[in-house]
Amino acid sequence: MSVAFRAGGVYTLLVFAVAFALGVVRVLLIAPRIGELVAVAIEVPVMLAIAWPICARIVRSFDLGRGSERAAMGASAFALLMALEWTLATLVFGRPIEDTRTGYGTAAGLIGLAGQVGFALLPLLQRRQADGA
Repeated sequence: MSVAFRAGGVYTLLVFAVAFALGVVRVLLIAPRIGELVAVAIEVPVMLAIAWPICARIVRSFDLGRGSERAAMGASAFALLMALEWTLATLVFGRPIEDTRTGYGTAAGLIGLAGQVGFALLPLLQRRQADGA
């Protein structure tokens, strides 16, 4: 397995652990008070702000250089994140796969998906920042 894919796995597992904890807080405490859409809209930027330094540290730790390595890290991280999300929803929470899929068609689901895409792009965005682009 390439270094970039290992980096993507570590990145996903660390961010997923934090996201799971924040998701519990969002679902149990915040969303019932202010609604799912607003709760997700608050959670996504918080998660991306938390993911940013985690991503930077992993990129440094695995010594990922060029854009292709960072793209592979982001792509593998996204694939693993989606697999973890669908597995958790289905096997742990008993949610049908169809419900998970159609959830992306809601405003809250689209915001969440945009956050997941942002999570996957962070390794490349950090490279662009470091290059001064």
